[in-house]
Amino acid sequence: MVLSPSKVNWFLLFKLPSAWICGVRLKAIDDTKAQVIVKHRWINQNPFKSLYFAVQNMAAELSTGVLVMQAIKSQNQKVSMLVIEAHCEFFKKATGRIRFECHQGQKVNRTVQQCLRDKSSEQMTLLVKAYNDNNDLVSQFNFKWSIKPKNSN
Repeated sequence: MVLSPSKVNWFLLFKLPSAWICGVRLKAIDDTKAQVIVKHRWINQNPFKSLYFAVQNMAAELSTGVLVMQAIKSQNQKVSMLVIEAHCEFFKKATGRIRFECHQGQKVNRTVQQCLRDKSSEQMTLLVKAYNDNNDLVSQFNFKWSIKPKNSN
């Protein structure tokens, strides 16, 4: 099952309202990549008039999390997922519309399949890069996800 941007954005409204209020939106998703956008506005700015680092983290995590959710849904089995580590670097002031991209969907699919095949806990680190409208690299993130099959009791 493929997740759609509209379904995920409704999910944000009801399950992650702080991300939704700050303007975090899934723009595109397929088997290989996910793209999340957020526009710098008053509600999500820091004192330096750029996108607050926590909002950037929410958008970056979403770009990895939807790939994990999609891979789990495609297997039609229950799998728990949790971020266990995060690392970020900031290179440029984030103003305007920022695009967060994760291109590791195939890695996610392989890891989820291995988790279910081996009935084991697995970990994967996923890279996200964030760009402004000029395609300048603004920030980058690494999220380590832990996944494991849930008991079928």
